[in-house]
Amino acid sequence: MSNLLLLNTALCLPSPDVEGLLQGRIIIALPRTFIQPGRSFALYPSATSINVLPDEKYYKSNLLTITQKVIPPISSETVWIQSWGKCELCQIVNHSESLKALSQLNIWTTKGLQEILLQRKHIFLAYLRVYLLSQPIEISVNPQSQFIGLPDPLKVSVDLPVLNDRTFTQRKRQLEKLEPPLNPELEELQSAIASLAISQPAAKQLDEEIKVFLGWSSEKLIKQPDPNLAWIYDIAKLGDRSIELEEKKTNYQAGTDFENVVRDSLELLGFTIDYAHKGGAGGLDLFCSKPYPLFGECKAGRKIPNDTAVQLLNLGMLRRPDLFNQAAKLIIGPGEPTPQLQDAAKIQGMSIIKPETLQKLVKLQSNHCNSVDLFKLKEYLKAGQSDEEVEKYIDQVYTDISLRSQIITAVKELSEQDNETAKTIRPSFTVTEIRVHYNATHNPRLNDEVVHDLIIELSSPLTGYLGRIKGSDWKSDRFYFLRNLSIN
Repeated sequence: MSNLLLLNTALCLPSPDVEGLLQGRIIIALPRTFIQPGRSFALYPSATSINVLPDEKYYKSNLLTITQKVIPPISSETVWIQSWGKCELCQIVNHSESLKALSQLNIWTTKGLQEILLQRKHIFLAYLRVYLLSQPIEISVNPQSQFIGLPDPLKVSVDLPVLNDRTFTQRKRQLEKLEPPLNPELEELQSAIASLAISQPAAKQLDEEIKVFLGWSSEKLIKQPDPNLAWIYDIAKLGDRSIELEEKKTNYQAGTDFENVVRDSLELLGFTIDYAHKGGAGGLDLFCSKPYPLFGECKAGRKIPNDTAVQLLNLGMLRRPDLFNQAAKLIIGPGEPTPQLQDAAKIQGMSIIKPETLQKLVKLQSNHCNSVDLFKLKEYLKAGQSDEEVEKYIDQVYTDISLRSQIITAVKELSEQDNETAKTIRPSFTVTEIRVHYNATHNPRLNDEVVHDLIIELSSPLTGYLGRIKGSDWKSDRFYFLRNLSIN
């Protein structure tokens, strides 16, 4: 069970500073007096009027762009506390020579730090290990002093650290030695997209990944389900529901719902749906025009009847006789196809799959965007019952993703080895070094050419799992870790 602490006090800090600590952008606070290491307290976001300079001069502009959108206004009556911290170290800076380097690693401008030093004669750097509260608390605003008493003791745990032990230690060492930022360009990129991340899910995912690489976040990236894609988990259920409603003679709506979710599924996989074909009595259930023609028939019910193949053949030839013979042909239904339908489907080149198989395909595409190659999938859509063949394709895609994830892990493990180089510069490795480590840790015996092809793919700007330092030839190229590839 996690250790629990009771806190009675809160440290007042300007709200942008608290937000910087919550985001992992900084690990230090600038209290007005020395804080004893080992002391713990809640983090109270106060108004920033106590700063001598206006915020625009005191903080870097990229921080203000973000915090102005995410920090709620502090009302005159209450304040929300979301985190607590433990002081790990407190240093004193009393000369201006180090302020530029200190600014490069933090959210404050050099001019802002110079103004603090001029006013206070000392700058106290309190290294804070910050944890999130399981539930934010709302308290009344108190007169601003460095520490304030909490109205009630606050029970906290270390279950939700902003940074893990290793990342915090690395950041702490970097600050103590005032080592320059390793990736200033990525910091600029993160600042550029951070405001977009508030409202755009794709930008938010990239923002989180960059922050993990920069060391501003160390939580494993867990892809959160998109609420707009919750229907994916209902594909098989709608197929089963169609059986139940058919038996109750209320199959029309069940069939319509099932057809709609099949269309949505094929669209998410990358097919272009021709909505001129909307199914219904006597109509073609679905027609996809790109990337290749696909005609489909959806069948609700416990059995897929004999005449399904005849329906698909007749409707397809009626609607698009110029395309039908060479097109892919698909029958989707939860029921068992009759023996006669199986024979007809084999003769006519029609594939039959269950909703469960379609759901697995769509989940794969949702979890790993663009992982489903529709032309390769077509090769697995065999005439007759094709579930087993399509699942072979799904398994192969996961195997390919797993191999790439293992290669990325090998580069990451090399970069985490405890050597002096890794402590001072961004570690990078040749193809041979990566291949040797991968083969030693994962058993398969890949050669340099295969590993090189994989890491070139993984270091593409469109994937961005590894970085590349181009050499004079492929053998002298060097690669470094950027972000994990999680297999969902």
